[in-house]
Amino acid sequence: MKKRKKKTGSRRGVQWVTLCISTAMVLVLLGIIVFSVQTSRNLSAWVKENLTVTVMLGDDVSVNEAKRLCRDLYHRPYTRNIDYVSKEQALEEQTQAMGSDPSEFLGANPFVATLELQLKSDYANRDSLMWIVYELQKNPKVTDVSFQEDLMDNVNKNLGRMNMVLLCLAVLLTFISFSLINNTVRLSVYSRRFLIHSMKLVGASWGFIRKPFIRQAIVVGIIAAVLAIAVLGGGVYALYNFEPNILNIITWKELTITAVAVLLFGLIITFLCTWISVNRFLKMTAGELYKY
Repeated sequence: MKKRKKKTGSRRGVQWVTLCISTAMVLVLLGIIVFSVQTSRNLSAWVKENLTVTVMLGDDVSVNEAKRLCRDLYHRPYTRNIDYVSKEQALEEQTQAMGSDPSEFLGANPFVATLELQLKSDYANRDSLMWIVYELQKNPKVTDVSFQEDLMDNVNKNLGRMNMVLLCLAVLLTFISFSLINNTVRLSVYSRRFLIHSMKLVGASWGFIRKPFIRQAIVVGIIAAVLAIAVLGGGVYALYNFEPNILNIITWKELTITAVAVLLFGLIITFLCTWISVNRFLKMTAGELYKY
C-alpha cells in the first residue's frame, strides 16, 4: 500500500514538474513575441531618428547666424537634434578621409557650412519631409536641402512589414500556446478523472472539486512564468554582453511589460485550460470515463 502511494506520489510529482517546464517553454516563446513587438517600435523610432537631413548654408552665413538658425530650428516640433558643421570642420573631416587636402590643389575650401538635422520619428516619412524641406528652403540663408529619400522610404516600408509579421506571429503563437498548454493540463487532469468522479458520487459540489485543480494551475502558472522570465532575462543579458548599444533600443519599460505579460499569460492560460478540462470530466458519466 505504501509502495503504491509512493509510486502515485512520484508519478504526480513528475507530471507536475513536466507541466511546469512545458508551460514555461511555451511562455518563453510568447515572451519573445511580446518582447519583439515592444522593441520593434523602439527600433523603428531609433532608425528613423538617425536618418539625417542635410541643410546647406550660403557662403556669406556667419557662425553666429548659423547658431541663431539652429536655435530657431530647435523650437520646431519636428526637430530632435541639430549638429552644426562649419566649412573648416568639413574640410578637416574630408582631408582625414581622403588622406589629402582638397584646398591645396583647388586653391580654396570647396565645402560649405551645413546643419545636420535629425527628425523625430513621427516626422521621418515622405509626406512630412516634403513640407519640412519646403519650409527650410524658404529661409534665405539655406541654399539647398538634401536627404536620402529612397532610404527613408525603404526603412518605413521594411519596418511596416516587420511589424505586420510580428503581429501575425503573435496571434498565431497565442493560439498555438493555448492549444499546447491545454493539452498538457488536460493530460494532468485526465490522470485524476476517477478521483473527480468519486468526489461527485459523495456529493461534492463542482466548485469544491475544481478548487484544488485551480489552485495547482495558479501555482504552475506562476512557477512557469518565473522560469520563462528568468530565461528571457538571461537572453537579454547575453545580448547586452554581445552588443552593449542594444540599450538604445531595449529599456526597462519593454522588459517590465514583457515580464508582466508573461506572468498574466501564465496565470490566465493555465486557469482557463484547467477550468475547461475539469468541467469536461465533471460532465462525464462513469461509462464515458472508461471509454475516454
